[in-house]
Amino acid sequence: MAFADKKVDVDMLPNWMISPLFEATVQAVEEAIINALCAAEDLEGINDNKVWALPHDRLIQIMKKYNRIN
Repeated sequence: MAFADKKVDVDMLPNWMISPLFEATVQAVEEAIINALCAAEDLEGINDNKVWALPHDRLIQIMKKYNRIN
């Protein structure tokens, strides 16, 4: 039996419940980005190309400036 021949039940959220779901998704993605930026290390690649890790002291200053941390 092909997959297209199968029937499935689908539960859907009403519109008023979608916003909190999106908000939670945004917060989770924001946290993941911050974690990735903080865990990054300096890298040196081919042809001596260099990428420096984010300086944590400057990150903390900026996050305080925009009320992202206390």
